[in-house]
Amino acid sequence: MFSHSVLLLTLVLLNSRLLISAATVVTCDGFVQHLSCDTGVISVQSATYGRTSSQICSFGRPQSQISNTWCSINVPVIYKRCDGLRTCGLNTQGLSTPDPCFGTYKYYTTNYICIPAETSVTCHGGYGYLKCKNGKIQINAANYGRTDKITCSHGRPSEQLQNTNCYSPNALSFVSKSCNGLENCEVYATHMIFTDPCFGTYKYLAISYFCLPHGILSSLVCEHKTSALTCEHGTVIHIHSANYGRTDSSTCSTGRPPAQLAKTDCYSLNSHTTVASRCEGKRSCSILASNSVFSDPCFGTFKYLYISYSCVSKSNGS
Repeated sequence: MFSHSVLLLTLVLLNSRLLISAATVVTCDGFVQHLSCDTGVISVQSATYGRTSSQICSFGRPQSQISNTWCSINVPVIYKRCDGLRTCGLNTQGLSTPDPCFGTYKYYTTNYICIPAETSVTCHGGYGYLKCKNGKIQINAANYGRTDKITCSHGRPSEQLQNTNCYSPNALSFVSKSCNGLENCEVYATHMIFTDPCFGTYKYLAISYFCLPHGILSSLVCEHKTSALTCEHGTVIHIHSANYGRTDSSTCSTGRPPAQLAKTDCYSLNSHTTVASRCEGKRSCSILASNSVFSDPCFGTFKYLYISYSCVSKSNGS
């Protein structure tokens, strides 16, 4: 029987050479949604709010509140709050606005995977040290702020720990620019770099990252162009990372007005999933850098598609 709080379905997928656990969590409106990874960190694949079934979250509800099953909107805030964490708890009361179907009792459906990653947590004023013994750093998620009351809490008064909805808007962009492609990286956890997202709250810098092996290839094409990936005979494509958006103001900037280049924290949340679905395990593939393929993560910004990948033997890639 479906619980009014959470329904968790867990699978195991074989993605290239890595075992990745996947889960779907359904939470009735007004309850707390819990995402967790026993190993690795959370990577949200989709998050919606609405109603697509008359059976889910229906107990004790009148027919008029469960009959509309054509109601669904995306919930980007779940990606923002949970990506890169090992556990994530969200109070769904008022989490999503606007109301996609007034008068219908709704629920949240979140699909996520647990991906292998290194983690670094540094209290305010300290230095975070990222290191890859074999390979190069690729940042998965970063936040300077506070998302729980326990981390970096020793000796701190209670009032400095209460705000657990504290996110620096530029943390991911800054850490990615500073560390991606390096074997070692040092990051200072301070509001002088990340701005102060919640004055009076004691903050920390939380980073999750991968160590990409040597031999990584890359492709970068501007918006409206096609990216073509190719591997030699006997090998197939393995996607490591992908982003359709903009993380600096210089790439694909020729002839573009400054207003189209100013936003440098632009990330399409479905980039990796979209590219992998078209290219993973193939000898060659092509994908258009377009809003029609990835959706538009930052309206008015001229974007580009960056992909990092390697060519692995068919036995490894299958």
